Amino acid sequence: MTDDAFLDDLSRRAFRFFFDAAHPHSGLIPDRARADGTRPGEMASVAATGFGLTALVIGAERGWESRAECRACAERVLRTLWRDAAHERGFFYHFLDVRAAQRGWDCEASSIDTGLALFGALSAGRYFGGVVAELAAAIEARVDWPWMLDAEGRIGHGWKPEGGFLPWSWDQFSEHWGMTWFAVHHATRPAPAATWRAWRREPWAVSGAERFLHHPPLFTHQFPQAWMDWREHHDKVSGVNFFANACAATRAQKRFCLGLADRFPGYSENVWGLTSSDAAAGYVDWGGPPLDGAGPDARIDGTVVPCAVAGSLPFLPGDCVAALREMHARWGGTIYGPYGFADAFNPNTGWVGADVIGIDVGITLLMAENLRDGFVWQLMAPWRPDVRF
Repeated sequence: MTDDAFLDDLSRRAFRFFFDAAHPHSGLIPDRARADGTRPGEMASVAATGFGLTALVIGAERGWESRAECRACAERVLRTLWRDAAHERGFFYHFLDVRAAQRGWDCEASSIDTGLALFGALSAGRYFGGVVAELAAAIEARVDWPWMLDAEGRIGHGWKPEGGFLPWSWDQFSEHWGMTWFAVHHATRPAPAATWRAWRREPWAVSGAERFLHHPPLFTHQFPQAWMDWREHHDKVSGVNFFANACAATRAQKRFCLGLADRFPGYSENVWGLTSSDAAAGYVDWGGPPLDGAGPDARIDGTVVPCAVAGSLPFLPGDCVAALREMHARWGGTIYGPYGFADAFNPNTGWVGADVIGIDVGITLLMAENLRDGFVWQLMAPWRPDVRF
């Protein structure tokens, strides 16, 4: 296969997860499903549902399912989110029962998960128009961003009915900055402009000759850039270009994994990638390189996470495509199924994760599309970062 044919196959399979595993009545996307396609989970992820709404747009545009069917699916999801889904001041709960759309477990009404759901909703509204656009706009307008602010004007992580606001806010570099930009600059009920300046531009990491804002799991660089094109934007507070910053973080992660090859020989030039994922010991929020001169995360055991590479496709195209192709060529029979790559695998021990995770499949799909033709970025151009602010 050519590289484009390979990416097309990977994207098609990722799309199948969102189309096939969605609940037939609510349309909500399960947090995870078996990698072999046999069983979707019973708990929906609001963030995965956001990725799923954009997946429907991509599937319609690529002709993988009819535009009419994808539009109907998007409308089903948005009606559920507008009419049935549990929320507080417009902020959806992190997990929802996939059937009834009510709060799952004792989770929080989450700012970041709501932000990802909004990006997905708005992308579907932009593409399909009509009722889909009306529902997306209503869902977005309901979100009360000022309510979620802490005393310093930063967006909080979330709220629970048992105890009110969680004790954490988005106070430094992490996955929140795309959501924060939207909340300040484009929301119907916006946070004040000071909210964009309120979070600290730290911590920094140094790798090779590069210094960059960093949080070790690569998804913190990827998720804010799945829908919004930051290539031409420089942050007025720090001067950082977040796209270039993500390129540096991806290069650093590759160097970091290769530096562990003496301990974990499965890591090599084209076998690397680490971000929050499943592992043999359970779900782990790992990544690299570490911050502040600290040593590698002691939990790292040689696991490889394909979506860490796939989510950085626009940042380091040659290296990322080569890595994904080598993983596919060497282990495709065991790690590559109907929804693409399993969430994680360990080439040193032979362990392969049994599941795919919705947000990881989602970042794979959106970033593959952005590398191929910039489709999602172009679709979302009305909400792109703007140098005027």
